Amino acid sequence: MMTPVRRDLPSGTVTFLFTDVEGSTRLLDELGPDDYAEALREHHRIIREAFSAHGGIEHGTWGDAFFVVFPTAPGALAAAAQVLEGLAAGPIRVRMGIHTGTAHVAEEGYVGVDVHRAARIAACGHGGQVLVSASTADLLGASELRDLGEHRLKDLSAPERLYQLGDEDFPPLQSLHQTNLPIPSTPFLGRERELGEVLGLLSQKDVRLLTLTGPGGTGKTRLATQAAAELAGRYPHGVWWVPLASLRDPELVLETAGRAVGAKDDLAEHIADRSMLLLFDNFEQVVEAAGDIAALLASCPKLDLLVTSREPLHLTGEQEYPVPPLVHRESVGLFLARAKAVKPDFAADEPVAEICHRLDGLPLALELAAARVKALSSAQILSRLEQRLPLLTGGARDLPERQRTLRATIEWSYELLRPEEQGLFDRLAVFRGGCTLETAEEVCDADLDLLQSLVGKSLVRAEGERFTMLETIREYARERLAEDAEEEMLRRRHAEHYLALAEEADVQARAGEQRSGLARLALEHDNLRAALSCLRERREPTLVLRLARALGFFWSLRGFWDEGARWLEDALEHAPEPTAVRARALVAFVGLKRHRDLERSTAAAEEAIAIFRTLGDDDGLADSLISAGVLLGMGGAGAQAGTLLEEAVGLATARGDRRALGTALSNLSGVALAEGDYERATEWAAKSLVIVREIGDRYGVALSVVNLGLAAIQLGRYPEALDWYHQSLVASREIGWKQGVWHGMEGAGAALALLGDVERAARLIGYGDALRKELASSLEEVEQEVHDSAIAALRGQLGERLDALLAEGRALTLEEALECAFAESREPAR
Repeated sequence: MMTPVRRDLPSGTVTFLFTDVEGSTRLLDELGPDDYAEALREHHRIIREAFSAHGGIEHGTWGDAFFVVFPTAPGALAAAAQVLEGLAAGPIRVRMGIHTGTAHVAEEGYVGVDVHRAARIAACGHGGQVLVSASTADLLGASELRDLGEHRLKDLSAPERLYQLGDEDFPPLQSLHQTNLPIPSTPFLGRERELGEVLGLLSQKDVRLLTLTGPGGTGKTRLATQAAAELAGRYPHGVWWVPLASLRDPELVLETAGRAVGAKDDLAEHIADRSMLLLFDNFEQVVEAAGDIAALLASCPKLDLLVTSREPLHLTGEQEYPVPPLVHRESVGLFLARAKAVKPDFAADEPVAEICHRLDGLPLALELAAARVKALSSAQILSRLEQRLPLLTGGARDLPERQRTLRATIEWSYELLRPEEQGLFDRLAVFRGGCTLETAEEVCDADLDLLQSLVGKSLVRAEGERFTMLETIREYARERLAEDAEEEMLRRRHAEHYLALAEEADVQARAGEQRSGLARLALEHDNLRAALSCLRERREPTLVLRLARALGFFWSLRGFWDEGARWLEDALEHAPEPTAVRARALVAFVGLKRHRDLERSTAAAEEAIAIFRTLGDDDGLADSLISAGVLLGMGGAGAQAGTLLEEAVGLATARGDRRALGTALSNLSGVALAEGDYERATEWAAKSLVIVREIGDRYGVALSVVNLGLAAIQLGRYPEALDWYHQSLVASREIGWKQGVWHGMEGAGAALALLGDVERAARLIGYGDALRKELASSLEEVEQEVHDSAIAALRGQLGERLDALLAEGRALTLEEALECAFAESREPAR
């Protein structure tokens, strides 16, 4: 039971401190009721004496937990230190969380986000550990604080930097560690009962697939992500969000899930017996993939699935949870919170309760209505609701009633728009995954003022430099757009815009400007998919070929090998004419397929060479010769590969194509490495590096320095090799080339092993091993030699400790692995 709240609570900026006893149930069993009660009394005495001595005010207690407020941060820290010292000899271990923020005093005591944050910080810790927020640490400047880095708390907030009092080592914090759960823009309000029910269902051993169902706008995603966050500590291999709202192709569901968890090949093999939770969000438009989900679940015994959908998946073993509307009290709370966000002085009055009743407690409807308080009084809002939604019959008869309610609410908001706002709202539905202002202006003739007006009315969201729609709202907009005679023209304009964007990014990449172009393609990937679909539906295979070819480098670099190959294969089948466009698409196909099907890739490369020779296109011929040379090298035909690559060098030199020349020289270096000619490999790679640096080709830099690193190791030049691999890691990270990061980690680990820095070496090789398995890649012969030499050196010095250090490396995040790689060394200049 909570103790009464004191009335003399300080206001303004204060420091909150929460305590909690670790393992109280276990202690009760171990000590017995009498001894535990005595230990708890002593615990209370020590805590209260420490807090009182340093100016703390006890706000309340919950069982064995304390909530105390201090007027100063140093006082809170000193009290926490005294508590630790006083409890050190006893059986009870207490975790504490300290956070400084603004004190909002209500009738029931302190309320607000800072109180909630302090409690969450305490919940992350372990017995005997005192955690301190960044805001408190800034006021202390105390040397005894240990920086624990950034952590996401289980309220899904943005990362919080946490500190620890003292240097004692504890297990990892119980924060959100392995996750990509989205950070919400608003706090989690209400739904405590529903959250508890969802957590209870997911805690049952026989519930491995839980589907949250309900119409759009009921808050399924928010409830699901909060539940996933609460369960993060239960799944050692993480909780992962798989967003499906922008997908329409069921074949992409498992690929999208694979990218979310870092699998580059078969998702089921990647997960295997890992303990993991996947959250598939917005499944309704790809429900045909339900069978794939069932097969995945059957293959992975420790995998649990949480799904949001407007309808159940109808799978054996599925547990459905219909997400209900908010209860009235929660509806009013949500409406008031959203209304005050746009109008801070908004006060509740009688019409608010009726508004919430009329909107049936639907979160999206409440948010749309609350956004109107900037322009309308609550009485005016209610009046308009009564006019537009008297019987809630705006939708089709075969839809659930609340679905019709939401549609009518969106329609009501739509009809409040001026005609020019309605027109822009309709046109914005052509985008999938949002757009930039410039793109909206070009494709939709958008006006900035109109766009900002739609944002202010909660029909469009501004997220950084992008404008997006909730998928429910976008679906309504798409219906409106489908009624517009200009829909086909608009979709064509959209496709042409993204074709031009992709081809521009490809030209930039060839000119060495890779970072910005690749980042733009990643951001617009869903729009690019929509453009491909539009062009395919219009039966324009040549344009599909152009767009898919332009995306080939991006797809290859970011691991979309199968998806890209499918697009190219389909377009190549429908555009068999021996044109330059087809030949360039064949080269792109080789880059995507060579990791999967060497024979088919070789046939595609040979066809491309034949077309370019017939057309007399020496630029294209150089690229196709390089592709064929790489394939021959992979197949062990080094002499033939060298012949083709040397021809490519000659063509590139004659035409002044520095990009192709650098690439060909780099691949000649690879052939020399495979043949054991390390001096020659160094010579080719060094020539390539000069060229690719001159033109700013970061991908080319990463390739060249990896070859230089391999050659240096084989020649016994270990410090030089380490520097090359450091440079490869920098370049690969900049352009998002995960395969390049793997090469760099493996190589840097080998160099460190041979230099005697064995612990760092083992961790890096362990990380590289995990990344290689994730990518489903294999070591080439010379790389295998280096790897084996490094492992032998490490085994000789570390013995059985090696396995534990390799395991530590496999568990590192990318940032942790990079920190390890560059520890005690200067990062090379870019």
